[in-house]
Amino acid sequence: MKYIILSFFFLSIGSSTWAQQNWQGKFEQLDQQLPTPNSYRSASGAPGTNYWQQRADYDISVELNEDTQLITGRETVTYYNNSPEVLRYLWLQLDQNNLAKGNMTDKTETNQVRDSIPVKFFPLASDSYGYDGGFKIKSVKDAATGKDLTYTINFTMLRVDLPEAMKTGDKYSFNVEWSYVEKDRMQFSERGGYEFFPADGNALYAIAQWFPRMCVFDDYEGWQNKQFIGQGEFSLVFGNYRVRITVPSDHIVGATGMLQNPKEVLTKEQIERFERAKKTFDAPVFIVTEEEARKKEKERSKKKSTWEFYAENVRDFAFATSRKFIWDAMAVKVGDKTPLAQSLYPKEGIRYGPRNLPKQSKIR
Repeated sequence: MKYIILSFFFLSIGSSTWAQQNWQGKFEQLDQQLPTPNSYRSASGAPGTNYWQQRADYDISVELNEDTQLITGRETVTYYNNSPEVLRYLWLQLDQNNLAKGNMTDKTETNQVRDSIPVKFFPLASDSYGYDGGFKIKSVKDAATGKDLTYTINFTMLRVDLPEAMKTGDKYSFNVEWSYVEKDRMQFSERGGYEFFPADGNALYAIAQWFPRMCVFDDYEGWQNKQFIGQGEFSLVFGNYRVRITVPSDHIVGATGMLQNPKEVLTKEQIERFERAKKTFDAPVFIVTEEEARKKEKERSKKKSTWEFYAENVRDFAFATSRKFIWDAMAVKVGDKTPLAQSLYPKEGIRYGPRNLPKQSKIR
């Protein structure tokens, strides 16, 4: 809320200053304050009669190595050119490069002299964590021919040169293979990462900004290819996601979209609870109870399972995974749709008090 207030504050100052400098007793064009209305956008900024948006569909397979914290992935991106422009290259975001060696964030960051500083910042300043961050791009290929595509990495941006220009109405598919080492989010103040729990020797993973993502191309500024330096996020392209997530078999995975293969990753009892949750509107159904989660904390499966999710017409995809997860869910009516409201959390996330002592045996 603090940032929103500050944003409006600066916007008010800027608008007032502009008005004082430019008010001449007549109306004049706002120039860079607001773009000139056209058939794509009206004067209010609302979509016009010829408004368009690009689209990008993703088919992704990703695997987590719990021992090395290595995330390995491959994706097929299908990009749709709905714009009136001819495209000869595509831009993707490489958000993880914000923590790569020689990143632009470190080069541009400012600071101030303080009377004191928290101890946890000293390893960051001296790089004593020894963290080797950032995407390692293995290949970028044409999906149809398998031929290598020419690409350029510029800090947090990836430009892919197209073999043929994309005209209006064209679509093009290409493959990207990558990997990166996931970060300890207790050391780095970044989105996503893992938290390690020494008491039981397990970790909880909240995975965000984890795959090369298409940048926005719009009528307002063309390609959004500004660098990501950690302070804020950019808008993304709508599309459909089919994502397969391979983790240790005793993990529970929560992700964008809907689980497609419950019979392959859940026990018979968990499937029964999962199906019951889809029809329950008045109270959460515990698919994994606290007692069951505590038991799994003491085990460590060497087998792997692949969870498959599908999400339609969304802008991004994130997931969380851990063997520590307690999992509850219940149905919610939203218009003509019935999504699941789900919670996944470790036992450390439970706050016991006189009114909410655990009584899961009495909960559906």
